[in-house]
This record gives sequence, C-alpha cells and structure tokens, in this order.
Amino acid sequence: MRLDRVDVIEQASFSWERTTGRDAGVWETVARILEEVRAGGDEALRSLTRALDGVDAPLTVPAEAMEAAFHALRPEVREALARAAARIRRFHEAQLPTDLVVQGDDGETLEMLWRPLERVGVYAPGGRAAYPSTVLMDVIPAQVAGVRSIALVSPPGPDGLPHPAVLAAAHLVGVREMYAVGGAQAVAALAYGTETIARVDKIVGPGNVYVATAKRMVMGDVGIDSIAGPTEVVVIADDSANPAYVAADMLAQAEHDVEAGAVCLSPARDVLERVHAEIVRQLSTLPRTEIAREALERHGALVLVESLDDAVDLANRMAPEHVEIITRDPRRLLDGLRTAGAVFLGPYTPEPVGDYFAGTNHVLPTHGSARFSSGLGTLDFMRRMTAATYTAETLARHARYIEALADAESLTAHREAVRIRREELR
Repeated sequence: MRLDRVDVIEQASFSWERTTGRDAGVWETVARILEEVRAGGDEALRSLTRALDGVDAPLTVPAEAMEAAFHALRPEVREALARAAARIRRFHEAQLPTDLVVQGDDGETLEMLWRPLERVGVYAPGGRAAYPSTVLMDVIPAQVAGVRSIALVSPPGPDGLPHPAVLAAAHLVGVREMYAVGGAQAVAALAYGTETIARVDKIVGPGNVYVATAKRMVMGDVGIDSIAGPTEVVVIADDSANPAYVAADMLAQAEHDVEAGAVCLSPARDVLERVHAEIVRQLSTLPRTEIAREALERHGALVLVESLDDAVDLANRMAPEHVEIITRDPRRLLDGLRTAGAVFLGPYTPEPVGDYFAGTNHVLPTHGSARFSSGLGTLDFMRRMTAATYTAETLARHARYIEALADAESLTAHREAVRIRREELR
C-alpha cells in the first residue's frame, strides 16, 4: 500500500502472498540448539541463557515471584486480567465434548472417548513484547480440558525473571510450574526434557522465528499447536462502514510487526479512499508509527471488489487469521465465510475484543493455514480414543467377513485370531 497517495487496487490485480519460508541460517542455528539441549540438559540451558539472554539465573521461577508480580499490578490491570480469565474459562468450558456410544445392530458397542493430555508446555513470549493475555489463552483451555501438568516457560529479563506481566498472569491462572528460559532452547527442554524440566506431550504458544522453527523441528517427537506467523486482518466493508473504524482496525494489526498484514475489501471506492485518508491521519499519532507504516507499505492493501460476495470469495482464498465484517448485514456474509481463524461481526466488534476480553481464543492460524487448521481451543488439549465391545454372538455373525478381509490382505494371523474363536463357539 502506498501511503503518499491514495492507493486503491482492483480485485483482479490483487495477490496475497503470505508464505512462511525457511531461513537456512535460522534452521541451522535451531538444529544446533536442539541438539545441545538434548545432550547437555540443564547445563546447556544455563549456558544458552547466558549467551543469548545475557543473564545467569536459576531455571525455576519461584511461586513467590509470580504472586508478587500479580499484587504489583495496577488495580485496573489486575481486574481486567481477572475478568478476561473468567470469560475465557466460561467460553472454553462450553467446548468440552461428550463421549459417544453407538449400539450396533448385531450386539456390538462402539465408543469414542475423550481424554485430556497428561502434560503440556506453554511458551509465553517475553522479550521486546510481553503478552499476559496469551498466558490466559494458552493455560486456561488446558486447565478446562483436564490437563494435570502444565509447564510455563518464558525468557528471563535482566533480573533473571520473566516479564512481570507474564508472571502476574501465571499467578492469576494458578500456574504451579514455571521456568525462566526462552527461545529454541525452551522448546527443546519441553520436547526432550532435562534434569529440571520434564518433557511434555504438546507445546503451545507463539514466539519469534527461532521458537517457531524449533516447534516445526520437534513436531512428531511432541505435539504442537501450530507454526504461527505474523498477524493479519482482512476487513470486509460496505458503504455503511465508518472509515475511521476500518483504519483503526487495520492499524491495530500493523503495529504488531513489520510483517503484519492488513487488507480492506470493499465494493465502495469512496470508502476505500476515506480509509486511506484515515490511515494517514491516525498513523501520525501512534507511538509505533514506523512499525505500522512499514507493515502497511509491505503487506497492506485497499482492494476494490465487484460485490460483497466477491469479497467473501476472496477472503476464503486468502484464509486469513482475522476477518472483520463491517456491513449492514454482517451475518449474511458469515454464512459464506469458510476459511478464517476468527471472525468479528459488525462495527462494534473490533478484533482487539478477541485479543483480550470477549472470551474466544486469540491463538489462531496465520499465513493461509486457516484453510486446514483452527484456532486454539479446549479440544487441542484432549485426544480421542475408541473402544469396541463384541459379544460371542456378534463375533460369530461378523467372523466370515473379517476373515475374508484378512485373507485379501494376506494377514494370516489376523484371520486366525478370529477363526480360533469361531471354531470354539461352534
């Protein structure tokens, strides 16, 4: 997007490239760190923390530090976090699944049973930016799912402790196990275990490119939530939309990172032109002006579409992290929207309500991965297993079919496991 002049582009000329490439240097560095931690355990973690974070501190964060940080919060922040936590918990409790039981026609019982993961690792960023809201979004669904053991990791600051806001959020949600370690080394510790940090079943939470690469590399040895990329928003607006609202919402994403994306799709050229003017006006007042400006110039766009239905079709092809629908009848468009991480309907539902307070989760698929993945929820901390119960009569009825299929696959022992019972039943 050009900011020095009105820059509206036609739908046919618009392309959305949000692929996550692999940096060979980052890949090599992360591979080395993972191997160092696998081989060296706690001592490797301490050495890497000294080298990369410039501090030498105990790995374990004492509960007293979390509690002190919570009580040191400004009262209004403490109340906001507590209220947000309650709303997040309520929404995720509503997602708890029920077991499924099917009674077959031949006397068999088939079940699908939900069970929580045993142990989960949560990564909370804490470098140039700390996100206590992310602690709530990651830890609370795990607790709701019934995960018994949750380990929170976050990089240490100059005092050897994670960011105070992260500590405070950890205390609020009752984290009992926290470690002052960050980066790829923290992912390695969670994935493979050290003397102090026991390995986990799944790692969740966002981080920088080294954290994301480490999660990609340990996937398979351990579960992960997703490979998160820079944030993005697509706003679908008609001629009823307030351009100031649209501009503010695009800037809300752009201020995150120079790689953040912000796009407005509209069939109303005058709305797009007024959004451009509002972006220029509001940009000058932001503390993170340079970051937002670069993000918009690199990954921002005002796209003129033929119709609102065309906007929905284009959004589906983009599969963005966030979609806002600011139109006269936003729910009509919602029915056609299939690939988005989270959707925000109407002029009074800006994306930040989802980031902080609504109760929906803000850990979402990015860079087009909403085509095949979903935002974090309670089910991400659970697994399903099936159970089957046959009676003698059921097996007798099904035996010849099972034996025929086993023979077709040349698995003789499979056939015999059924035949031996069939013969006895005779």
